[in-house]
Amino acid sequence: MHAFQPSRHLQPVESPRKVSPTRSKPSRSISRQPKYRARAIETGAKLSVNVILTIAAGTALVKLLPYGFAQQTKLQEIHAEVSIVKERVDRLQTDFSRNFDPQQSKAIMQEQSSRIDPQQRQVIFVQPQPASTTAP
Repeated sequence: MHAFQPSRHLQPVESPRKVSPTRSKPSRSISRQPKYRARAIETGAKLSVNVILTIAAGTALVKLLPYGFAQQTKLQEIHAEVSIVKERVDRLQTDFSRNFDPQQSKAIMQEQSSRIDPQQRQVIFVQPQPASTTAP
């Protein structure tokens, strides 16, 4: 019924006509020229846009550098002022806590006024007089 059929040998297909090599080269270069031209235009456009963006970024960077340096200088000045104010605040906090300490109230009153505690003895320093030597 279904018998195997012998395989057919394929014969090469011959081209209808051969074109001379001198004719084929100009036709190929003309057909490829628009492709290369389009790619060249596209590449040139990309390069020009990138160059413009690079110049704009460089210009912006040159304009921003002095501003950044000025800001750094101001920041250093502010840090110096903050450290000075922090020392002052620490000193005032210790004074505040001392002023409101009930155990220190007598000492503070004596410092701020000329009164002396009656139970405290007054010490007066006297300069010693040089001893005079008498010769007989």
